[in-house]
Amino acid sequence: MAKVQGIADPEYVNSQYRTSTNLNARIRLHQQFSTNKYGWQRWLFDQIRFAPQNRILELGCGTGALWLENLDRIPAGMEIVVSDLSSGLVAQTQQSPINSYPGFQFKVIDAQSIPYEDDRFDIVIASHMLYHVPDRTKALSEIRRVLKPTGSLYTSTVGKKHLIELTELICRFNPQLSSWGKLPSDSFCLENGHTQLRKYFATVTLHRYRDALIVTDTGSLTDYILSGRIVLTPEQKEDLAEFVKREMNASNGKFYITKDSGVFEASGSLKT
Repeated sequence: MAKVQGIADPEYVNSQYRTSTNLNARIRLHQQFSTNKYGWQRWLFDQIRFAPQNRILELGCGTGALWLENLDRIPAGMEIVVSDLSSGLVAQTQQSPINSYPGFQFKVIDAQSIPYEDDRFDIVIASHMLYHVPDRTKALSEIRRVLKPTGSLYTSTVGKKHLIELTELICRFNPQLSSWGKLPSDSFCLENGHTQLRKYFATVTLHRYRDALIVTDTGSLTDYILSGRIVLTPEQKEDLAEFVKREMNASNGKFYITKDSGVFEASGSLKT
C-alpha cells in the first residue's frame, strides 16, 4: 500500500535519520541541480552573526554539512556543540574532518530536553529540523532557556511552495500520495514560523534564500522521492521510476522545481 508518513512521527524520524543514506540522497539532488551556485550551507553560514569566543549549539546537525562546507572560515576560539537526536549521525559527524578543529564537541541531544544550564549559549542553530519535533513548544522553550538573554536562534525551514512541482508529480503518479511534500498546517514553515517564534523572542527576522532546481537525471529524482516520507512496495517503486522517466521526457529532459526556503533570526528576551 502506498502511503506518506507523518513528518513529526517519532518512528519515521528515527528510521529516516538512523544513518545518512536518505539525507545524502536529498543533499545530492540539491548539490547537482540547484540554480543558485552559492550553496545553501555557505549562504546559511553568512546569515549567522558569529563572534570570537561564542558558545554555539547546533540541534539536528545531520551530517555536519554546515561546518564541513565552511571549514575555511570558522572563527577561532568558539565553543561549538554539534548535536543530533540520531546517534548514528552524531558518530558519522564526529569522524569527519570537523573533529580535527579545536572547539568542537559532539552530543546526542533531544531538542525537547536540552542537557545544559540556563543562559549557556550565544547562538543556537536549528536547520530544517523544528518541523520534525513532536512537541515544538517544549523545544522552543528549551532553546530560549539555554540561550543567553542577548543570544540568538537561527532556525531554517521551507515554505508551502517548496518543491510544489514535485508534489504535483507524485500526486499524478498516485493520488494517495498527495500529502507528500506538504507540511501540516500546525507545522513550522516560512508562513507561520514568525508567529511561533514571537512567543519566545522579542525580534524575529526572516532571511529568504533564492533558488530552484532544474533536474535532468531521472535516477537522481527518483532516489530523492524514495528517500523521504513515501512508502511503496517494490513493484510500486519500479512503476514510479518509469513514471518519472516519462514525465522527464515530456518536459524535454528538464524538470523545473521551485525551492522556497529561508532562515529565521530570533533574538531578544520578552518582558516578564
